[in-house]
Amino acid sequence: MLLVDPSNLAGAKGRGSSFGTFGELLQGVDDEGADFLVTFPVNRNSYAVFTVDVNQRKVTVIPSFKEKSRLLAEQVLKHYGIPFGGTLEITSDLPVGKGLASSSADLVATARALEDCLNLVLPQRLLDGFMEQIEPSDGVMYPGVVSFYHRKVKLREFLGPLPGLTVVGIDEGGEVDTIQFNRVPKPFSTVEKAEYKYLLEKMSAACRNRDLKTIGSLSTRSAVLNQKLRPKKLLEAVITQCREIGGLGVIVAHSGTCLGVLLNRSDPNYTSQLQQAVERLEKVGNEVDIYHSWSQPDSETEWFEEHRDTANRLAIADKS
Repeated sequence: MLLVDPSNLAGAKGRGSSFGTFGELLQGVDDEGADFLVTFPVNRNSYAVFTVDVNQRKVTVIPSFKEKSRLLAEQVLKHYGIPFGGTLEITSDLPVGKGLASSSADLVATARALEDCLNLVLPQRLLDGFMEQIEPSDGVMYPGVVSFYHRKVKLREFLGPLPGLTVVGIDEGGEVDTIQFNRVPKPFSTVEKAEYKYLLEKMSAACRNRDLKTIGSLSTRSAVLNQKLRPKKLLEAVITQCREIGGLGVIVAHSGTCLGVLLNRSDPNYTSQLQQAVERLEKVGNEVDIYHSWSQPDSETEWFEEHRDTANRLAIADKS
């Protein structure tokens, strides 16, 4: 429901943001053939500013290649009967085509900017539906870790926040078109699908229980299994370095080009591990980058506590 008079929107401006991810803790296909992933939110973001222009009917996006964000903005305006467009400006800390959820973060930031501008709250199912029409999504519209059916743009389970983690990451180079990647059939056997189902159950429990050791182990296994689809030439070397410094495990962008070592910031040896990881991965790959797991502001923590059970009930209802 729109709470403002469209005639009073001339020059109105709204801002929004969304975190990205460093790949996924787990990604695969369940025993029913549904593609899923478990997100790993990081504290790098996309930002959107939307300014209403009553003299135009379309949305102009800056930079112009952010076409998906423009489409989402026009979907929202049309749905709420807004008879004019505006200018949408997108900036981001997330590189494109690397598997860091840059496109999904752009879309969610756009939605938040429109909510701010129009003084409304987009129902989650409505936003999911809009995004599904545009592309598979990485589940960054939820404040925390989720297991998510990315091709269907549907929540499987809301798992919440994780304790402080760091990824020491490298990029193998190039870009991946996520839409094209997700169109490729996944040639997994019945045995492999059964393993993915088991891994998903174990990963979900580990995230709920904040069991970082198990999370790291399962993430490494997912990275190895993904070699069948999107092989990382440096994976074995990174696994070796992770093992030698006592890291939690390895995480990869399953449909992207990045991979890295997971570290626990509460580990007494964290500072030494971080230094060693940087030095060792510089020798393995090229430039090393450091990412930290996303931490919730108080308002998001309250949202999680209030809406976790509701979100999971809706997810269960969607599957029935």
